[in-house]
Amino acid sequence: MRASTVLLCGVVLIQVFAAQIDAKSSRSPWQTLSGDAPLVIARGGFSGLFPDSSSVAYKFAKQTSVAGTVLWCDVQLTKDGHGICFPDLKLNNASNIGDLFPNRQNFYPVNGVTSQGWFTIDFSLRDLKNASLIRGIFSRSEKFDGNGYSILTVQDVSMQIKPESFWLNIQHDAFYAQHNLSISSFLISASRTVSIDYISSPKLNFFSKVKGRFWRNEPSFVFQFLGKEEFEPTTKRTYGSILSNLTYVKTFASGILVPKSYILPLDDKQYLLPPTFLVQDAHKAGLQLYVSGFANDVDIAYNYSFDPVSEYLSFVDNGYFSVDGVLSDFPITASASIDCFSHIGRNARKQMDFLVITKNGASGDYPGCTDLAYEKAIEDGADVIDCSVKMSSDGKPFCSSSIDLTQSTMVIQSPFRNRSTIIPDISSDPGIYTFNLTWPEIQSLTPAIMNPYRSYNMFRNPNEKNSGRIISLSEFLHLANKSTSIYGVLISVEYVVYLREKQGLDVVKAVLDTLTETGYSNGTSTTKVMIQSTHSSVLVDFKKKSKYETVYKVEETIRDISDSAIEDIKKFANAVVIGKSSVFPDVGSFVTGQTNVVERLRKSKLPVYVELFQNEFVSQPYDFCSDATVEINTYITGAGINGTITEFPLTASRYKRNQCLGRKETPSYMSPIKPGILLSLANPRSLPPAEAPYPVFTEDDVTESPQPPGTEKSPSSSTNAQTHRPSGQTRLTLSLRLSVFASLLLL
Repeated sequence: MRASTVLLCGVVLIQVFAAQIDAKSSRSPWQTLSGDAPLVIARGGFSGLFPDSSSVAYKFAKQTSVAGTVLWCDVQLTKDGHGICFPDLKLNNASNIGDLFPNRQNFYPVNGVTSQGWFTIDFSLRDLKNASLIRGIFSRSEKFDGNGYSILTVQDVSMQIKPESFWLNIQHDAFYAQHNLSISSFLISASRTVSIDYISSPKLNFFSKVKGRFWRNEPSFVFQFLGKEEFEPTTKRTYGSILSNLTYVKTFASGILVPKSYILPLDDKQYLLPPTFLVQDAHKAGLQLYVSGFANDVDIAYNYSFDPVSEYLSFVDNGYFSVDGVLSDFPITASASIDCFSHIGRNARKQMDFLVITKNGASGDYPGCTDLAYEKAIEDGADVIDCSVKMSSDGKPFCSSSIDLTQSTMVIQSPFRNRSTIIPDISSDPGIYTFNLTWPEIQSLTPAIMNPYRSYNMFRNPNEKNSGRIISLSEFLHLANKSTSIYGVLISVEYVVYLREKQGLDVVKAVLDTLTETGYSNGTSTTKVMIQSTHSSVLVDFKKKSKYETVYKVEETIRDISDSAIEDIKKFANAVVIGKSSVFPDVGSFVTGQTNVVERLRKSKLPVYVELFQNEFVSQPYDFCSDATVEINTYITGAGINGTITEFPLTASRYKRNQCLGRKETPSYMSPIKPGILLSLANPRSLPPAEAPYPVFTEDDVTESPQPPGTEKSPSSSTNAQTHRPSGQTRLTLSLRLSVFASLLLL
């Protein structure tokens, strides 16, 4: 199938998810130089969340990472020769130094280029006593700034944090030497009281200054490669050219540190190219190879579908090589990738039982509700694939993520663009609706992938943004029935009253007839059928006419649900769908607590499915560490939900085989987050005002008038825009954008 080959190119597809990996003539499953698991190196601690090199960042890294995690410190020197852990030689990049000393910025040449700022060499350690650390990357949260996190010395980190392994990185040895400061002398002196396990630098001559001079056991020396076109000042050669002489590097270093692109390069569209042989070459030369640049909140190759775990696995568990360590801003993800998700195959025993339900198929990778989206979802291990049923003007039920075709297709660029109309019962904005076109006309349309985070400049799989074809409900059911891995189908039905009363189209009848025609009603198919709606009256109607399971979707975000509402729901539904915030409410992108909605529904024997799970880190509160797997874990093991509704089924499906869940003691990096913990660490002054509490869901929210009987109407009346809101559809709240604007968003 095409969906099995398009997303990941050639060799890399095999590498990322190789299920049948052997250690090849080695007892260790790891293909590192030593045969041990790759190191997790926490850059500045947990710097993806907290200010780099702060005490909270280092402590959080230790608490949430695999045993043996290495704490990384970028060493800078003060004017009185003290070594501090700070990400840059300019203090203004990650501290409030400018507020304390507004007139003490300076100009210095750095690597041949004059730079302006507050340099460490202009301040004594005493001067920095009242300075505090803040975020150094402006795209990250400012919520932890202003908490007074002190600048730490190398000795502070060693004594207060007590790292299991300590890595000191030296970027600017030559700069400090120009100002009569010796970073090598500092290191030799510090080694008397500080256990230093690794020292790295991008300067070759630096190693000759320190090698053989340490008081204790000599640390491992690691040569850091910068950009391939940048020049190493000692040799005047580019870093790319030095790669050709790794045997020389071995004479002064035991390892090398390289950017990710040295191993898995990207093309100009941000898709993976075939891997290089650098890892194998380094191991052949006897060098450990460490990789830098891992962060959950930055763009990664589109091949990974915004899933950082997939990226880590492509470097550590690909069937061809394993790097010896990863330098990460989010060590929790690196830890889980290495310890929980490496060396497990697609057929490995499931450690957790819940349903992976799709949202318009694998709509994070392909246009939703297309053949490719469904094929990818099946391949990725979805348990239940879904079809949101819409109707064409000639009565054909088909799958579409939106009743307005401008939201899910390129209809605005088709000959049907003049069929735009405003229908107040659906939206105050103009749209080109499914019931305005015949099925053959709809089949001719080009689908479009949804980009819900376009405002963040995040786009889904651009190479396939218009791939696939729109399929009918009948085709969808046949596809599911052919699959041996699919447990069930979820058919979502909305706009029933409007379509019956105003368009003469009976969605309920169309769905039931199609299920009968495709063998789902006579026992021929073993695939479970679930019918979902936000309207109780629709589900009551289905219950009267069939024996399929029904799923009630609660549109509102709620903080609780009354006993009477639960009893009412049980009369017509077999399961309930709620939103993520109805489980873990949040404010200002922080989880504030946990409701008892899931617990109450499950006690009443109603399974709970939660939506919407997405891989993009901007879709998650900070508590989930910009990692969809952390989020899924918290909802499954922390809240006990019965199923995830997701646009990226591979991430949820892989989680089921998480080998850390099968242990007697669950490691910290696979423990659910504790609601409110991260909020308590945020600066209170940076948080928005408290919001009004979510409502309690009551029986009145459930009860609806019975569905009216269908009235035959000619499809030609479909453009009648002046209609009243029909009864029995009191919570129709879908908000649609202007058709032209929406179409532009899909490009």
